[in-house]
Amino acid sequence: MKRWSVAVLMITLSMPFFAGCGTSQNSGTAKVKLDPDNPVSLTVWHYYNGAQQATFDTLVEEFNATVGKEKGIYVEEYSQGSVYDLEQAVQSAIKGEVGADDLPDIFSSYADTAYYAQQEGKLVDLTQYFSEDELSSYVDSYIEEGYFQDDGALYLLPVAKSTEIMMINKTDWEPFAAETGSSLDELKTIEGVVDVAEHYYEWTDAKTPDIPDDGKAFYGRDSMSNYFIIGMKQMGKEIFEVKNGEVTLNTDKESMRRLWDDYYVPYVKGYFESYGKFRSDDVKTGDILAYTGATSSAVYFPDNVENGEESYPIDYIIQDAPIMQDGENYMVQQGAGMAVTKSDDAHEYASCVFLKWITEKEQNLRFGCASAYLPVLKEANKVETLDKVIKDNNIEINEKSYDCLKYILENFDQKKFYTPKSFRKGYDARKILDYNLSDKAVEDKTAIDAAIAEGTSRDEVLESYLSDEAFENWYNDFCSSLSAAAK
Repeated sequence: MKRWSVAVLMITLSMPFFAGCGTSQNSGTAKVKLDPDNPVSLTVWHYYNGAQQATFDTLVEEFNATVGKEKGIYVEEYSQGSVYDLEQAVQSAIKGEVGADDLPDIFSSYADTAYYAQQEGKLVDLTQYFSEDELSSYVDSYIEEGYFQDDGALYLLPVAKSTEIMMINKTDWEPFAAETGSSLDELKTIEGVVDVAEHYYEWTDAKTPDIPDDGKAFYGRDSMSNYFIIGMKQMGKEIFEVKNGEVTLNTDKESMRRLWDDYYVPYVKGYFESYGKFRSDDVKTGDILAYTGATSSAVYFPDNVENGEESYPIDYIIQDAPIMQDGENYMVQQGAGMAVTKSDDAHEYASCVFLKWITEKEQNLRFGCASAYLPVLKEANKVETLDKVIKDNNIEINEKSYDCLKYILENFDQKKFYTPKSFRKGYDARKILDYNLSDKAVEDKTAIDAAIAEGTSRDEVLESYLSDEAFENWYNDFCSSLSAAAK
């Protein structure tokens, strides 16, 4: 899919730096000349869709008409569908599978996929094209994610980031809180959420005294891998301890028991739930009142509850994602960056020119307004900067997206973000975190509901699922599965 101009190919074969009508650019330690009359054509793969893709399309067109035209760079971008589809396309290209396209010049990537590509020798060390001053302008924890080894080489540039927040159906929360005395402060910790969820189940159950055990769930969460990774970090541990690409698993049993008690136990009791693809779907159907999800999920928080029997408008509350009680207040850092594939000096350099432009504060915030993603430069993570970009560009931003971005940016400098370092089987290991406990919770909850429907008392059927033996069996299976996936 790469489009090589004849002129650039001749340049590459004949000499690394040529004199002519092009302009010389300096970046990092590399010096490359481009010719505006014979532009370098770049291909970018991404997974954006909807408003994100529309905004990215506009930005690419703007780059091509301005900086790209001036310097001799033309960018063509292609959506590969979902994140999974993109990952599969990248891996197929690297493996040279039949029917696979060639790797693009640039592709969006989470760290695990980029690490795989780097291990296969496919990625450019971006420090060749970015100076130290340029790299220091990015948020420290964001740029750190792209250093896979302790050798100073950078393989993944942050382009848009997100963290987790808690969103609450304010309309249905208020009568519950007024009658039970529950407060938003209780929702600052995971343990507090469990307590509130239990009270909500009992409160809703009491509304139909003639129908026992029909209380409603209060809470759900989108990413279970984040629950394990950030939960462990808040408790002072790293579930993936990585050094130079080698991983050591930390599945401390006491910590795992807390995570079990704070998710599996309330789930099988009916206090937590997960019906739809995302928890915002469950808020829309009225099956839960609150969830923990990515900042980018804010735009999908529903305007109405629609459960088949009634439909009514709801308002929302945004607050920090709950943390483990007495834990350190780390926040999840997530979101794909962009990697540059090895080719020739001209294409590699041109790719970095585009990435520098797309991450400048104005372009980056314009993209963030459409997606509720956070900008990656330090100077851009301020509410006043966000407001100026919105005003200067006459942007019509979704209210929930704006409120979410504003909430995070108001105290951005005081926030601590965390993501584990990459390792070769990191993607597979994360899948165990995502599905092992959550799938068990769903399966066991279904069995519990069936037993209750057949006449067994709720307390009696729950007893075997909540025993120490049940935890031990899960813990051993979890450790075995995680070890097999990570090695």
